[in-house]
Amino acid sequence: MAGPPRVPISWGSMDETPPPLRFRSLLVTWLRKRTFPCPLLAALRSRPSDSAAVHFSGNLERLMGSIDSVTNGSEKQELSEEQRTKINEVRASLGPLPDELVCYSSDASIARYLTARNWNVTKATKMLKETLKWHLEYKPKEIRWDEIAHEAETGKIYRSSYSDKFGRSILVMRPGYENTKSTKGKIRYLVYCMENAILNLPPDQEQMVWLIDFKGFNLSNISIRTTKETADVLQNHYPERLGLAILYNPPKFFEPFWKVAKHLLEPKTCRKVKFVYSDDDNTKKIMEEFFDMDELDCAFGGNNQVGFNISDYAARMKEDDKRMHFIWNQENASSSSVQHETIMTNVSSNSGSDCDKSENGTTGR
Repeated sequence: MAGPPRVPISWGSMDETPPPLRFRSLLVTWLRKRTFPCPLLAALRSRPSDSAAVHFSGNLERLMGSIDSVTNGSEKQELSEEQRTKINEVRASLGPLPDELVCYSSDASIARYLTARNWNVTKATKMLKETLKWHLEYKPKEIRWDEIAHEAETGKIYRSSYSDKFGRSILVMRPGYENTKSTKGKIRYLVYCMENAILNLPPDQEQMVWLIDFKGFNLSNISIRTTKETADVLQNHYPERLGLAILYNPPKFFEPFWKVAKHLLEPKTCRKVKFVYSDDDNTKKIMEEFFDMDELDCAFGGNNQVGFNISDYAARMKEDDKRMHFIWNQENASSSSVQHETIMTNVSSNSGSDCDKSENGTTGR
């Protein structure tokens, strides 16, 4: 069957595609009238000013990260000599770090922050130092299931029990299943889910997959404040973490909007966003490309009938909490209050979060 009808985009009195300046102006007007329901598009409203279109590309680029191939999620580019030099410059600027933050000084971690800032050493260093400060103040690694369990009851966000074909963790997001009002609680739960997804990445992967299901979605549930804070946390403290985002049965206005907005983005970013419709056989092939259909939840066209069960999920998360506690207790064994004060002074004078898997398979930012 054919997919949803394509909505024509009106350019006013113009008959052809508008030039860049007019295009940006129209997009600014369009953006200012809308809010967006999921973290993927939250970046669009993170800077609600007249320069929204100018910032749009950078915001979404930072949120989504970069991959060079959408057919092989495990492909990585070798770092050039210049890039390695910049990584070392950032590492030197960070100075000595306490054990709980040393994972941020890995090549993989620093490279992600540099990529998010187009390999500008000064900007990447500032960004990373802000994450270090956030980590010490927000303490994302100390969030435990019992603190956020009520946020998870409806399965609005959860990590699937299976990975994609490339071993990447999958976060299922269902904006239509929102069940709480507290922005603080929602962000706390999102951070917990991000940390858990990264904890479960294999050593050769740094990015995750988002499956966004729009069943039951209602615009009246959208919070501007939550949208902005979501974008801020994901952009500033989890750069280059998203490898693929699949929007499953999204509202009909989403794809026409994307067709307009993607002209402001680099092709590598555009390739990360996939629109899939349950009544369109062509788009359903995307699911077969990235997932084992016997493992994939039936809600996304797969053959797995189990679905989300809060009791089973709670048991899984409590086990992961034990793993997180063990890993960080090991790595923090020699940390001291003196080190804590040193890093706080360091980041504050130059101006958090989870750690990447490092090359040897231990956690590393």
